[in-house]
Amino acid sequence: MDLRKEPVVVETDRYRVTGLLTLPAEGFRSRLSDHVNRDDLTFLTIEDARLVPLDGGEESAAEVLFLARSHVRLVMPG
Repeated sequence: MDLRKEPVVVETDRYRVTGLLTLPAEGFRSRLSDHVNRDDLTFLTIEDARLVPLDGGEESAAEVLFLARSHVRLVMPG
């Protein structure tokens, strides 16, 4: 299966996270909305993640971030 890295912005109650989400290049679940709305998906795996606290705290980074879908408030292409 061919894959692509989709730049995304994800917001939780406390953080704005930017990074790359791996999606199929085409076909089934290749749209961002289809992927994040999967019933079997518990965590979003975001690579090259930057975390910016919404309260103005210090930014941090992670090579790989596993973000619980239950904490997600907003997802958009980045």
